Formats: sequence, structure tokens, C-alpha cells
Amino acid sequence: GQEQDVSRIIQALNECLAALPRQLLQDVCGIGVSGQMHGIMFWKTGQGCEWTEGGPSPVFEPGAVSHLVTWQDGRCSSGFLTSLPQPESHLSVASGFGCATIFWLLKNSPEFLKSYDAAGTIHDYVVAMLCGLPRSLMCDQNAASWGYFNTQSQSWNLEILRASGFPVHLLPDIAEAGSVAGRTSRAWFEIPQGTRVGVALGDLQASVYSCMAKRTDAVLNISTSVQLATSMPSGFQPAQTPDPAAPVTYFPYFDRTYLVVAASLNGGNVLATFVHTLVQWMADLGLEVEESTVYSCMIQAAAQQRDTCLTITPTVFGERHLPDQLASVTRISSSDLSLGHVTRALCRGIVQNLHSMLPFQQLKEWGVERVIGSGSALSRNEVLKQEVQRAFPFPVSFGQDVDAAVGAAVVMLQRNLNQRES
Repeated sequence: GQEQDVSRIIQALNECLAALPRQLLQDVCGIGVSGQMHGIMFWKTGQGCEWTEGGPSPVFEPGAVSHLVTWQDGRCSSGFLTSLPQPESHLSVASGFGCATIFWLLKNSPEFLKSYDAAGTIHDYVVAMLCGLPRSLMCDQNAASWGYFNTQSQSWNLEILRASGFPVHLLPDIAEAGSVAGRTSRAWFEIPQGTRVGVALGDLQASVYSCMAKRTDAVLNISTSVQLATSMPSGFQPAQTPDPAAPVTYFPYFDRTYLVVAASLNGGNVLATFVHTLVQWMADLGLEVEESTVYSCMIQAAAQQRDTCLTITPTVFGERHLPDQLASVTRISSSDLSLGHVTRALCRGIVQNLHSMLPFQQLKEWGVERVIGSGSALSRNEVLKQEVQRAFPFPVSFGQDVDAAVGAAVVMLQRNLNQRES
């Protein structure tokens, strides 16, 4: 499994707050929270944390809590997942999803579950502790990421779960994304008691919100992997049965709308693999070169090679909807074997692979007018930028950072603090 120590996460959060100027914290009038989706942790109501007032600033330390089981947890085998009841939801259930983890614990360590009476993502836990909530509260974005949640009715699949002996009392109450969960029950660092706290958001939705200025924008993020997301026209409803072979997923966004997301497992990691391979080849030839040197040389070579007939399907890491797919190189001619040709084809292949998952013409039909490009692999690779511009049938703007923390703050600001009670 993949577990993390909640105390260390909260310690890191406390260190971040301690590093902020005290004067600015005193002026905070709202707290937006977001975090990685799918994961789950458990706690005991009323004993979830201890507040320490003694130090320079009031802080909370986790109390009767479990470890966080993250989205990367692999304890649920495909055999185990197929044994679970079929959800009444448009999203299928995977290992690392909160409800799948509960099912696994129910089967393999039922005693563990008896120690706790509340559950949530790590960010739901933080909100519950800050506000002293009697029950765990979760927005539909995070609930959908756990599985067994129907986004149309905004409710858990309670009947299906109860029939399988699932401990439904652990499931959080549901609140609308962008709403207020409560107010801080105490001063937290220099942030005053009574400050509004938003219900915790999914990191994907908050990230997209941070840079998608208009509904007609699409957001492209290329870092280790690749995500392309845009919001669907209002009124759109996804098909109500999960399709594991579909290359795109629909996630709840805000105001009952959906984000359509094509998430490829092959992005900057493909370029890194190629660089690593070149360095390895050179080592085999008795030459030592730094990876950073190889990277800049190969981008330079590709920048001078404006076009190529070489075609690379770069899926060395497979895809979620095609887990067994491998990479391939076709249309190889003796004139297209330079480093420039291969690097240009690799960058083009990364963009074309995304296009095969979500055709860019389809975005146009949904009303998209602009693409906002971001992510570390895109910002430092001129050739990848050129290939993105070549592939999309509308303007692409670069340089805007996608940041979930900024998104959570902006949601809080726009939706709750602009309409403060008099």
C-alpha cells in the first residue's frame, strides 16, 4: 500500500503558515483549501486533534487519526475490484479511491475500522479540525473521486453500499463546491477566530480554476504527465455508466457543471526517459555527459529541425484506458535519423497522443476559443510549445502557472467574500 503519516503533513502545513508574515495573517478573512483527490484517512470525532495554545501561535496536532492512504495505493488488485458491487455513477472505481480502500479494510482488517467513526480526504480533515465540525463534510468533487457517488443526485450509493455491509456511517456529509464549511473555532496562528473556511476542493478543479479565466478557455498542463481540461457547456450530463475504455473522464466542477479531462500518462517523463537512454548509451560507449547538457542540446537540435516525417507514438508508460499499450516509431528513413528529427518527432508525438484522446476539433465544437498552456515540461521546451501551437486550431497562451492553492483562494474570494453579510 501507499500510506503517509498525517502528523508529518500537518507539521509541514504548520511550517508553511509559520513562514508567512504575521501581519498578513491577521488580515485573512477567508481560508480556501484543496488537496489531492481519491485518498482517505480516518479519525475519531471529538478526538481528531489537540490544540496547543502555549507556543507563539495556536496550532493543532493530529490526535486519534489513521495514516492517509493515498491515491497511489495499490492494495486493491483488479480481481478484488471486480468483486465489488457495480456503482451507480458515471465514474468507475480504482485502487486508491476512498470507497475501494474501505471495502479492502472491511475484508482484510475489519477491527481497524472499528477504531474510527469519521473519514475524509486529508483536506476534509483539515477543514473539520479548523471549524470543529461535528461530522466530516465533503464537496461533490472529492466525493466523486472516492467512487460510489452519483453526481446527478449528489448522493452516495447508500443502498448498494449497505447491501454489501459497507460502514456507511463513515461517509461524509455532502456540501456544494465553493460553499463555506464553517468558521475557525479558534485563532489559528495569527488568523482570527471566526474566519470563514471553504469546503475542501479537489486539486484538479482548483488548479484549473486558478487559470481558466473564461468558460471558453481550455487548460493544458504538461509536466511529468499531461492533462487537458475544459468545462462542458452547462446542462451537460455524462452517461450514467462508467466506461473504463473511454480516453476522457468527466469530473464535477462548480455550479453543477463538469470538467472534461484527457489525462495522459506520457508527458515530460517520456522526454526524461529519452534523455536517460541517450546518457546510458553514451556511458556504454565510454563517454560521460550530464543529463542537463543532453536535454539542452537535443532541444536546440529540434528547434533547428522545423519538420520531420518520422512518427513516434510515445506511450512508453501505457495509458489508463489502454494499460498494455507500448511506444512505437514508424516512417523511419535514413534522412530522418538526426537528433533534431527524433526530438521533434517525440515532442509532436506527445501532443498527437493527447489529440487521439480528445480531438482538438471537438473542443472547438464545445465553444473553446483559447488554450492556456502551463507546466514545467512545457515552460522549458520551445519545441514542445511550437508543436502545441501547430496542433491546436486556436490561440495558445503560455506562462500562466496552474496552482491549486491559488485556485482555492480565488474560489473563496469570488464566491463567498464578495457577498459578505452586512
